[in-house]
Amino acid sequence: MAGDDPRPAWRDAEERYTDEVVGDDTIGEMFAASARRNADRPAQMYKGGVYDRTLTESVIATAPNGEYGTISYERMHDIVKHLAAGFRDLGVGADDRVGLFASTRMEWALCDFGVLSAGGVVTTVYSESSPRQVQYLLDDPDADAVVVENEEHLRRVLEVEDDLSLSFYVVMDDTDVDRDDVYSLQSVHDRGADVFQETAYQSWLDERSPTDLASLIYTSGTTGRPKGVELTHRNFRSNVNQARKRLGPRPDKHPDLPSVRPGIRSISFLPLAHVFERLAGHFFVYASGGDGRLRREPGHAGGRHPADPPEHGGERPPGLRAHLRHDADPGRRVAGEGTHLRVGDGRRAGLHTDRRPRTRPRAETRRRRPPGLQHRRGEPGRRTRVHGQRGGTLSKRLCATFLGMGLTIVEGYGLTETSPVVTINPPENVRPGTLGVPVVDVDVRIDESVVDATQFDDVEGPLGELLVDGPNVTRGYWNQPGPTERAFTEIDGRHWFRTGDIVEQTDDDFLIYHDRIKEVLVLSTGKNVAPPAHRGAVRDQRPGRTDHGRRRRPEVRRRARRPELRAARAVGRARGCGPAGGRLRPVFRRAGPGVGQGSRRRRQRGPREGRAHQAVRTRPRRVDGRERPADPR
Repeated sequence: MAGDDPRPAWRDAEERYTDEVVGDDTIGEMFAASARRNADRPAQMYKGGVYDRTLTESVIATAPNGEYGTISYERMHDIVKHLAAGFRDLGVGADDRVGLFASTRMEWALCDFGVLSAGGVVTTVYSESSPRQVQYLLDDPDADAVVVENEEHLRRVLEVEDDLSLSFYVVMDDTDVDRDDVYSLQSVHDRGADVFQETAYQSWLDERSPTDLASLIYTSGTTGRPKGVELTHRNFRSNVNQARKRLGPRPDKHPDLPSVRPGIRSISFLPLAHVFERLAGHFFVYASGGDGRLRREPGHAGGRHPADPPEHGGERPPGLRAHLRHDADPGRRVAGEGTHLRVGDGRRAGLHTDRRPRTRPRAETRRRRPPGLQHRRGEPGRRTRVHGQRGGTLSKRLCATFLGMGLTIVEGYGLTETSPVVTINPPENVRPGTLGVPVVDVDVRIDESVVDATQFDDVEGPLGELLVDGPNVTRGYWNQPGPTERAFTEIDGRHWFRTGDIVEQTDDDFLIYHDRIKEVLVLSTGKNVAPPAHRGAVRDQRPGRTDHGRRRRPEVRRRARRPELRAARAVGRARGCGPAGGRLRPVFRRAGPGVGQGSRRRRQRGPREGRAHQAVRTRPRRVDGRERPADPR
């Protein structure tokens, strides 16, 4: 611990905690054990009418359009075993790479467990990847096969097939492509069901070791060509253990604190190709016996919902309703007819923080809520217990708002190279605006030599680049020894992974993110200078925009004129930029008499009123070279 404060009891409790989920086996063995423990529990929920699935009634019952179907862990395990046997029969062996090129859906999870159980290595491809990107992401790992979602994804792969060494293609949905090396997922399943033997399946699991490679996940490539991060079974498995110790149903936890337990309902929106979603919404949920509900996009969550919505969720997309617990603390209640959200300390949350509650018609007040947020209360069974924030930073004020509503948001931090979880905010002590505390068995170190702490405001603890070491840290990049060597540094005989993030550590080990080390400017004098503080204000709260990037209405835009934004605009104007359409754009002024004098005269006159004000408001002006119609007001 960084400071001398007494160590909280929950940290000792989570280090000692163990249960049937915590283990040191492979991912295939982990899922098989969970399937046996939770055989009768629902494992996956899927929506009818969304896909043209090739897995027919003999495998998965077809759900009516807009309705939901469910399969149990026992049935899911049978499908995974048959898919593993089918992949083995097609030639997939130990350490063979198989690409997964599809959006988030139930077949993604089935194929992932199927390939891993067969002894293969899964390399992920984002569903939006272009043919050129697909060629690199399948050629660099020398993939032997690929599973695609539909005919469109198959077409992108076939465009570059001459540059690849693929033995066969598997398509999840119906396709009109007629080739001997193109198989439907149904045919792979049926092939495996015909040749499946339990002893052979168990031998495939036994021959894999926790140190064997499980997956290759490629970085975004923002600083160069994407690098394939090697993640072993132990990397993923240890991260499941660490998340379980922090978020599991430990006996020392208060019963009102959220925990991930058997039967918990989970919903995922992020791509499963994303390492966080794959760990938190996939491996962790299924190891814990949860009900995974995978959504391709927010629109697919619409329609008729089942009786009990999810209690554990991924990143909240626009339009997703956050359901309040009907038995929430009375001090955390909704005030009025949906006009304001009242948080635990009595302050109002939402847009109207400086006004008293109003009574407005429901249709009008709904427009004044934060975008995408609706709430329900008093509906039995409709509970959202915990929400994992990932994929980007979350506004501290927004996080506090959700906490006041009774919806626990646990912010965390991680990278692809750390499998990915490094820190999680403990449910016992959630602190909005922080990254949380390192999970069990993860050691962190602050390298203060890379940055000048005086360049940052409100820094109280050690500040520098975050270094990480633990069982969840990658062993390196695929076929790239140079970048692998540069990514690690040796200190006191230990190899530490350099995250590239500037982080502050508090006295009680909470981490606070500040910036990326690559964005720090190194002057000719050798001094490291952090980007000015106003840049973050301009980036995070652009004038005329909401937190979600949408245009604000005029009355809301006026309320957003906070002191820090005024300071940011002043800096922008001093540098030749000004607000236009909610963005900071260059302002070009022509030299000449009379240009800009009208604006100065109007400012000197003071308040606009009477005919002069009307003349000013109705005079047409040119904006970006086009004539703007007169304002009818």
